[in-house]
Amino acid sequence: MKETDIDWGNLTFSYMPTDFNVRCTYKDGKWGEIEVSDSEYIPMHIAASCLHYGQESFEGLKAFRGKDGKVRVFRMEENAKRFIRSAEGIKMQPMPVELFCEMVRKVVKLNERFVPPYGTGASLYIRPFEIGISPRVGVKPADEYMVVMLVTPVGPYFKEGFKPTKVCMSREYDRVAPKGTGSIKVGGNYAASLVAGEKAHELGYSVMLYLDPKEKKYLDECGAANFFGIRENTYITPASESILPSITNMSLRQVATDLGLKVEPRHIPVEELETFEEAGACGTAAVISPIYRVDDLDNGKQYTFGEEGVAGPWSTKLYNHLRGIQYGEIEDIHGWNEVIE
Repeated sequence: MKETDIDWGNLTFSYMPTDFNVRCTYKDGKWGEIEVSDSEYIPMHIAASCLHYGQESFEGLKAFRGKDGKVRVFRMEENAKRFIRSAEGIKMQPMPVELFCEMVRKVVKLNERFVPPYGTGASLYIRPFEIGISPRVGVKPADEYMVVMLVTPVGPYFKEGFKPTKVCMSREYDRVAPKGTGSIKVGGNYAASLVAGEKAHELGYSVMLYLDPKEKKYLDECGAANFFGIRENTYITPASESILPSITNMSLRQVATDLGLKVEPRHIPVEELETFEEAGACGTAAVISPIYRVDDLDNGKQYTFGEEGVAGPWSTKLYNHLRGIQYGEIEDIHGWNEVIE
């Protein structure tokens, strides 16, 4: 595919083939060399532990082309650290931070022509994943693992882009179990959310806002993203052992502090929704997806934030500031970007 064939300004958040992916295998107690492949397929044993017992984890990060033409990858070391925590959570071999970052640099450089031009609003999405590849019919961790990194140019995660959406909430669904795998990034969490997610879409909502899986009293994940609310110059986001620690949320909390907001990571009772001036979901894919209404499907109650169709002032400031850092337009005082030479 030629770059001239791509409509950069109208990309969706979906897979598009690129030139290469990179792979690395853990075998005989050590990680091997990084291999480059132009195949979109992985040869795999039919008894591989990833297929039978869910030994699989993944990450998501992005590369951006700035106005200066430079390509920047955002916070890849934090993704590498979270990749380690996920591997440890399901007894896989963790990949060292240095090797993870080397693979990211290589796969971005190999596919640099697919990094969207500045000003299109698109970016290059990087998807690393690790799988257990040892044959297993008994429940036991694998001995051999493979990490693959693929890339694809993407547009906004939600078709609305940076515009407020409505979400729903129901106590009928749990995303994860208490003290389960909710705080790590494994495929099983997302498979478990598909039924509720499709239900939300059928009813005309962007995502399902989950409550804590234990007491059903506190806000938890918002679809596949972290939730935040803003009230009286304070950025408030759930603190829960069943929530995936979002690197975007971590970054937004720091940006909020830099811009003069107070930051409160804590339990958020459902009833507190009615006090928020703004609300949103945040994650790598969307950065911030503002929320203008939450509908409680169980009791018919509605919670609204600001004006329909208009993102709140603080959500807009936070979004623009973080995007400005990612594109190299705002000084990266925290050293979050790495320029790919």
